[in-house]
Amino acid sequence: MHQLTARTRLPALALLVAGVLAGCTVGPDFKSPQAPAVANYRATTEPDHAQFDLGAPVAPDWWTVFGSPALNNLIRQSVAGNQTLVGAAASLEQAQELANAATGQRYPQVTLGAGALRQQYGAQFLGPFELPAFTAFGVGPSVRYVLDYDGAQVRADEKQLALAQYQRYELDAAYLALTGNVVVQVLTLAATRDEIDAVQRLIDADANNLSLVRTAFDAGSVSRVDVLTAQSQQAADETLLPPLRQKLSLARHMLAVLSGRTPAEADIPDFELGQLRMPQSVPVSVPSQLVHDRPDILAAEAQLHAATAAVGVATANLYPTISLSASASQQSLRPQDLFNAASSAWSLISNLTAPLYDGGTLRAERRAMLAALRGSSANYQQTVLEAFRQVADLMDALDHDQQLVDAQEGAISAAQSSLSLARESYAAGNSGILSVLDAQRLLDQAQIGLIEARGQRYQDSAQLFLAMGGWKP
Repeated sequence: MHQLTARTRLPALALLVAGVLAGCTVGPDFKSPQAPAVANYRATTEPDHAQFDLGAPVAPDWWTVFGSPALNNLIRQSVAGNQTLVGAAASLEQAQELANAATGQRYPQVTLGAGALRQQYGAQFLGPFELPAFTAFGVGPSVRYVLDYDGAQVRADEKQLALAQYQRYELDAAYLALTGNVVVQVLTLAATRDEIDAVQRLIDADANNLSLVRTAFDAGSVSRVDVLTAQSQQAADETLLPPLRQKLSLARHMLAVLSGRTPAEADIPDFELGQLRMPQSVPVSVPSQLVHDRPDILAAEAQLHAATAAVGVATANLYPTISLSASASQQSLRPQDLFNAASSAWSLISNLTAPLYDGGTLRAERRAMLAALRGSSANYQQTVLEAFRQVADLMDALDHDQQLVDAQEGAISAAQSSLSLARESYAAGNSGILSVLDAQRLLDQAQIGLIEARGQRYQDSAQLFLAMGGWKP
């Protein structure tokens, strides 16, 4: 009866000691970094030409502001078929399961063993005594538990959970990059198609101009030089088409791959800027909120958390390790006697292992983790700075885009007026045909410039949506 009481008290006492000691966790506790104490992204006090909705959240399906059902459908196809997104989701699942595995180490490890042996002892073991060969059987559970009095396992779990959170934000970043790339490529495709159409109109105008100059040359009103000039201009403008067509092909191929298909399989619709709606305002998070919205900042914070926990693990390695193990089994020389009361066996073992001399390895490892922590902190701060710079760049870009659009519209208005005057002057006989051709050319070039300016404004608007963090799935 006394032996039974001892067997029940020892494990209970060990668990009580473990519970008391587990309250002490070595190493620094992680605290989320403070957001930069700034209210604006830019130092400029000039009024914005583009409209920004400061403090407004980004809509989950932010790309719908462009008003294109075809774009919305292409986004859905890409989210469903993109392989980079599948890989990021698998990496997240792997990290979560590793975190689950690490958490399991905080609990007692129970195993069940069973075995049978045939044994013959020799003289080295028994000396002059002899034992006949015998057969033995055994079966029973064993338990091992490491007392986490210094919080080593807690910190290890914390590190794995932080790494799993990092993969969560990496998946968010992959989703954001995917949807953003689709929108950017669609806008590139639409603007390029409009540019191709405008350049083709310019080339058609060149051909018409060349025909008029040749007619004038045959009539003796212009020189051979005028004909060669018109021919050269047409040839120069024709060189503009191949790069634009290549740009169009690249955008189509990229959209195919983003949607998980080969360029030969994908059926990418035709997009034009006229089919898209320019957002009247773009939501801009306040600086203090941006650090909680962007996946890259959150991923850097998760890495900082993991580095902080790693310092705790390295610190705990400097302390002794205390473990308890217990086993209970049934042992017998005959299978039929295996579960008799006389066949019972048990053991309870405690073990302490303390580092005495390791050549400075453990302390060096801790210093390495502290250096890694400083590096992660610097990386986080740099990520925040880069995010703020990107937002500031895009806000300025939209201001300048609007100025350029206004200037190009002014250039078109002036070119139209100039063309009207040139035609009136030519009709009155006060000027030659070349003045009309030059005025027409200026108008065509201004229209191409307006297409480029509008396309860039669309692109920068999309990029600003992405800079705000987009939607986190």
